[in-house]
Amino acid sequence: MSLSRADRQLVALLRGCALLAAAIVLFILLFLMRESWPILQHVALTRFITDASWHPVENLYQLTPMLSATLYSTIGALLLATPLGIGSALFIRFYAPVFLAIVYRRLIELLAGIPSVVYGFWGLTTLAPLIGRVHPPGVSLLTGILILTLMILPTVALTVDAALVAVPNAYIRGAAALGLSRWGLIGGVALPAARSGIAAGILLAAGRAIGETMAVLMVAGNVVEQPHSLFDSVRTLTANIALEMAYATGDHRAALFVSGMALMSMVLVLVGLVEYFTKERRHV
Repeated sequence: MSLSRADRQLVALLRGCALLAAAIVLFILLFLMRESWPILQHVALTRFITDASWHPVENLYQLTPMLSATLYSTIGALLLATPLGIGSALFIRFYAPVFLAIVYRRLIELLAGIPSVVYGFWGLTTLAPLIGRVHPPGVSLLTGILILTLMILPTVALTVDAALVAVPNAYIRGAAALGLSRWGLIGGVALPAARSGIAAGILLAAGRAIGETMAVLMVAGNVVEQPHSLFDSVRTLTANIALEMAYATGDHRAALFVSGMALMSMVLVLVGLVEYFTKERRHV
């Protein structure tokens, strides 16, 4: 079927936007590689793992403590936000009255719109002192995990809700015709049918958690040490870049761009996994 002139123009515009977005990502990658190259010429990548500590002035560039803090905080937040987000979506779709479901969904959307610095300020002034009463100092990996949980919860809840909405009505009607209970319908039909969308939403939330800077910087303690418990103060890769980029020069600055490449690599892996699960859902 031939397209009209307006349709062809729209297709050309959309293709141009897609190419522009891809070009921006490519330019960012090239920029990170160019800025990292000065240090990579004489410092092996293995040193960013095996050096004794992070002291760029002394030519020590270990990123492992900050990489561990980033991964621990992200995984911890996902472990908390995933069941809460899925539970919220199920409540909206299958349990709440219509009015309550609308209000609850609007509250989740409002939670998604709160600036990260507000989360960080609340965590620093309210949550950290509460945790500090249990185990000093309060600003810790646990505080960062809890703040990140609040921040990514709307992403999980809203994407799971969208995945549940996309489940064909024929599946729901068929389950009802078979006399399945509400939980039987949810566990046996809705969740399996929406699993790809749910997985994609969780991965998107992970990307948000990995890239978060300001809130984690305010509540995690900013200590470059390998965390051994939830109450240890930590510094993530994003927080390290934000703190040190303003005064870093030479190899120190290039090392920060290496950490930026590490973050970009993790996000690209997550984006690839999201695309994989999205394609799987389209073919189901």
